[in-house]
Amino acid sequence: MRIISFLPSATEIAYALGLEEHIVGVTHECDYPRQVKKKPVVVRSSIDTSVLTPAEIDVAISQHLKDGKSLYQVDEALLRELAPDMILTQDLCQVCAPSGDEVSRVLPMLSPPAHVVWLTPKNLTDIFTTIVQVGKETGTHDEADELVASLRSRVEAVSSKRNAWQLHPRVFCMEWLTPPYCSGHWMPELVELAGGVDGLAEKGKPSLRIPWERVVEYAPEVLILNPCGYDLEGTVNQAHLLTQHPGWSKIPAVKTGRVYAVDANSYFARPGPRVVDGLELLATLIQPEHFEWLGSGDAYQPLSADDIATP
Repeated sequence: MRIISFLPSATEIAYALGLEEHIVGVTHECDYPRQVKKKPVVVRSSIDTSVLTPAEIDVAISQHLKDGKSLYQVDEALLRELAPDMILTQDLCQVCAPSGDEVSRVLPMLSPPAHVVWLTPKNLTDIFTTIVQVGKETGTHDEADELVASLRSRVEAVSSKRNAWQLHPRVFCMEWLTPPYCSGHWMPELVELAGGVDGLAEKGKPSLRIPWERVVEYAPEVLILNPCGYDLEGTVNQAHLLTQHPGWSKIPAVKTGRVYAVDANSYFARPGPRVVDGLELLATLIQPEHFEWLGSGDAYQPLSADDIATP
């Protein structure tokens, strides 16, 4: 079995199921677990975001999509050389990874053709279903069932306490800082399970650009900075951009010091096993009296007004 993953979350699922030796190619964004970096890179971004601000990235992506261009480049020669018999991919978000059009274009290059496994989760249950799906497709059904059972148990350990909490603070998860985007898909559900309410996002729906005035009007009591595609350091480095938004200092979360930068790539942006780590992290930030984060020290950082004001 020779597997190429076009999706970081699929790569994480495959490794969690013990399929490391079968992974023959990945994307440039696949960075977990650490040993995956030794795998050949088949897919890269067509936009160099390293030199762009978040606002410039938003414009560049929008223009690419408007022009009908792909956001990803597939190394076709390497793809043929690696000769996969299975491709793990998605058709959920054109920004997150190669989607249906790109996959359909490269499939005819392979002989014999590869079997495509489509993973398109929109909520937490879907994420668990995709893990089971990968297990069925790869002959690791038992490992998948065991992993999902463990993840469900951890979710229950958090969600079972929700009814006992008297306060469910208003939470806003920013999936992009400028221009502002609300979170989407599984994120509002995670917030709810963790004891909060994200009134600016809709469960199971894509993240959306929203007017900043709505954020000020909503007056979030907890503000989570989880820009898609960024780790903790990258999020902290751009947090100062928030001060450009009118009424920033009036937001309750800013006044009370409940603004948190997080490692979105590791815990929220990728629909794989570590999303449950993300739930436990959210529970710590939203209900700190009831939960303590026991994970990585690089998962989140509280940001004071001074931190945010300093570029």
